[in-house]
Amino acid sequence: MVISINTEPLKAEFELLLAETLSTLKKESIKQQKRYANLLGSKLEQEVVDILRDHSSGTEFEGSIELVSGQRFPDIVANKFYGIEVKTTKFNHWKSTGSSVAEGTRIADVERIFMLFGKMGDPIDFICKPYEDCLSEVVVTHSPRYLIDMQLKQGETIFDKINIPYNDLRTSSNPLDRVLNYYKKKLKPGESTWWSGNNDSDVNSVIIRIWNNLSKDERHSYMVKAFCLFPELLSNRPDKYNRFAVWLSVKQNVVCPNIRDMFTAGGRGSIVLNNIRYENLPQIVLQLTSCLDEIKKELEIIEESILLYYWEETTIEQSIYDLWCELIYSEIQTLELNSFPIRSCLGV
Repeated sequence: MVISINTEPLKAEFELLLAETLSTLKKESIKQQKRYANLLGSKLEQEVVDILRDHSSGTEFEGSIELVSGQRFPDIVANKFYGIEVKTTKFNHWKSTGSSVAEGTRIADVERIFMLFGKMGDPIDFICKPYEDCLSEVVVTHSPRYLIDMQLKQGETIFDKINIPYNDLRTSSNPLDRVLNYYKKKLKPGESTWWSGNNDSDVNSVIIRIWNNLSKDERHSYMVKAFCLFPELLSNRPDKYNRFAVWLSVKQNVVCPNIRDMFTAGGRGSIVLNNIRYENLPQIVLQLTSCLDEIKKELEIIEESILLYYWEETTIEQSIYDLWCELIYSEIQTLELNSFPIRSCLGV
C-alpha cells in the first residue's frame, strides 16, 4: 500500500489544466466524430496525454506528463503527484467498473487522482471528476472493485455510505475489511456476503440475496433482463429456465427457489391488440408484451459482447432489436398462442 505525506501543490493550476483538456476533447470530438468514436480504452489515454502535454506548455507541468497505462494505477501521472484514470464506453451511459479497492498497483507518490470518462456513443461526451466522487459501490469480479458512476450526486459515493473518506479508507491497514463490514450491516435474514477475501469468481455483488427480499422494481428489472438475454424462456423446452437461474445466482448473486413461478404465476390470460381480444395466452407472453418498451431500452445499453455470448451468436448484422425479435419468434412458436400475432405485437 502506497502512503504519501506530500501536501497538495499547484492544485488550482492542475485543475485548470484538466478543464482545458476536457474542453479540447469536447470540441475535437465534434469536429472529428468518426475518429473519436474509435478512441476506446488505451487509444483515448494517448489522446488525453497529447492534449495535456500541449496545454501544459509554459506551465509548472510542462515535461512532467507521463503515460503509464498497462497494469498500473492510474493511467497518467503529472508532476509525480497528480494522476488521471481514463475510462471509456461505446454505449450511451456513464457507468463502468473501476479499479481495485485494495489499489495494490497504485503508483508511488501519486496522491490526487481524477477520473476522466469518455462516453464514445452518440453523442460523444466527456466528464472529469475527482476519483473518489464517482465511485458508487463495490462489486466483485476476480477481486473487489469500485463501480464508477460519473453522474453521482454529492453525498452518494460509496465513501459517503460507509462514512469513511476515500483517503482514510485507502490508507487503512485493511480497506477490504472496512468495505465488507459495511455490506454485512445491510444483510437481511437468510442472506450472507459472498466474498470473504479469498475467492476468485465473476459476480457482481458482495451480498447473496433472496428473490423474495428484493423490491418489486428490482424483481421487474431482472425479469426485463431475463427476456433480453434468454429467448428460450418463451419456449416449451424442459430446460428453458436453467441458464437464467445460473445467471441470476452466479452473476447477480440472487437466489430464487422457484424460478418457474416468476413467469407462470397467475395462469393464462388475455391481451387486446388492435381492438381484438386474444384469450387463453400463457402468462409469460402477457409479461413479455407488457414490458416491450423497457426491453428495447435495456437492449440499447447491454454490451454487444454480452448479447452475443448469451444469444450464442457470432455477429450482429442487423439492428439488435430485430435480431432479438427473431430469436424470440423462433422460440415462442412452440407455445400455444391461439392465433395471437406475436410478430405484429413485437413490431416486426
